[in-house]
Amino acid sequence: MTRSLLWAAGATGFTFLMTTLGASLVFLFRKKVSGSVQRIFLGFAAGVMTAASVFSLLLPAMEEAEATGVPGWIPAAGGFLLGMGFLLLLDVLLPHLHLGSSQPEGLHSSFHRTTLLVFAVTLHNIPEGMAVGLTFALAAQHSGEWSDLSAAAALALGIGIQNFPEGAAISLPLRQEGMGRRKAFLWGSMSGVVEPIFGILVVLLAAWIQPAMPWLLSFAAGAMLYVVVEELIPEAHLGEHSNAGTLAVMGGFLLMMVLDVALG
Repeated sequence: MTRSLLWAAGATGFTFLMTTLGASLVFLFRKKVSGSVQRIFLGFAAGVMTAASVFSLLLPAMEEAEATGVPGWIPAAGGFLLGMGFLLLLDVLLPHLHLGSSQPEGLHSSFHRTTLLVFAVTLHNIPEGMAVGLTFALAAQHSGEWSDLSAAAALALGIGIQNFPEGAAISLPLRQEGMGRRKAFLWGSMSGVVEPIFGILVVLLAAWIQPAMPWLLSFAAGAMLYVVVEELIPEAHLGEHSNAGTLAVMGGFLLMMVLDVALG
């Protein structure tokens, strides 16, 4: 278990670092991200997360289940529904505010607008951390086979790439809200800290209940796709011209698919 924890910590630490690097752009740019660029960022993230859900999570979940004699679709469908339900519950309970929106979601709270904006990004970083942690836990269970390790590394790389613009997409608007640069950078960076936290938590859970790995992989997939469908794709298509968002979704999907197949 020590090896899987170290791998997961290193990989989710990398994705957190990419969020931090993106947030640091607040020191270089004074203007907020334009609407079209914001749609590209969101669409790209949606494409990466969709491909990751299929190639890095659901397909391995089915393979793991079938290797033990269990029909692959059972844990894939069951875990998917549980992950979707988990994110739905968080979406209903956690107060948050999406960029470009004036109406907060979740339970009523007295949190400041900036805090609600950070919570919205933090919400969809949770399944990303779970996905990266679980793929490295799976590689460790297979005694570190190269194909599993490279597939896990591909997922971490894909998530990390999309986390860079995500960090900027939270720190720059916070700066525009009147927050100081250092504080905007800190909030933007901290929005990604849930990735190593949840990545390590699911590795501990997978080690404790090893036969549950197919369920956990598909759980992460369901949680990620809930975020994609509920938040990222709709926001990527706001405005009159949505071609940029559409192409970004396709580009993100293509990149993650190539990374997974080429490295896996």
